[in-house]
Amino acid sequence: MSESLGYQGYPRSPSGYPGYPGAGPVTRDRARTLFGQTMGYVAVTAAIFALGAYLGRHLSSGVGIAAFIAAFACLIAMRFAARSSSGLTVALLAAFGVLIGLALAPTLAYYASANPRVLWQAGGATALFIAGFGTAGYATRRDLSAIGRICFWALLALIVAGIVLIFVHVPHGELIWSVLGLVIFAGFTMFDFQRLRRSRDISSAPLLAASIFLDILNVFLFFLRIFSRNN
Repeated sequence: MSESLGYQGYPRSPSGYPGYPGAGPVTRDRARTLFGQTMGYVAVTAAIFALGAYLGRHLSSGVGIAAFIAAFACLIAMRFAARSSSGLTVALLAAFGVLIGLALAPTLAYYASANPRVLWQAGGATALFIAGFGTAGYATRRDLSAIGRICFWALLALIVAGIVLIFVHVPHGELIWSVLGLVIFAGFTMFDFQRLRRSRDISSAPLLAASIFLDILNVFLFFLRIFSRNN
């Protein structure tokens, strides 16, 4: 999901855009349009996710695992569909939303029955987290590509550590694991919002929305583990 940050072969104005009259306002209009479409897709995906979580609240864990696999198959398919059909890409994003909702429905239903307050706490903390780091990433002029690469490898290491923690008891290991996860997704959130600001390709909106939604979802799950660790 990489984007070209400029146009080769044209002189640049001091603002970094091709140097011809009217380029700045046109580019800013495209940026606002892309931001609006992307965040609109994020909101719709979140609503579809909530619907899937509600509809699947009585599903078994086996069905949830199958839905999880299908959801990520949709993400992979989106990468290929984006090259040919924007409509299909949006449809796959919606399918991903409902499938990941079904996949996490048993987990969320458990928390809702055991201690529903932690869901509200995690939701509120997630909103503040994404707003803060998303704004920082969108506003910064520093290139965050290196942070994105570091976070990717750190996430792979975190997944391995999570598997180890299943079999090895470490004092406060789950809390440490969750906090490290939040640090990693703080980097991802800033990186994805900077990509949103720098991109000028309107057709990239569904892919950017998928990335941002995944940031939101993972942050929510990490906060959920932190607030429910005493239960």
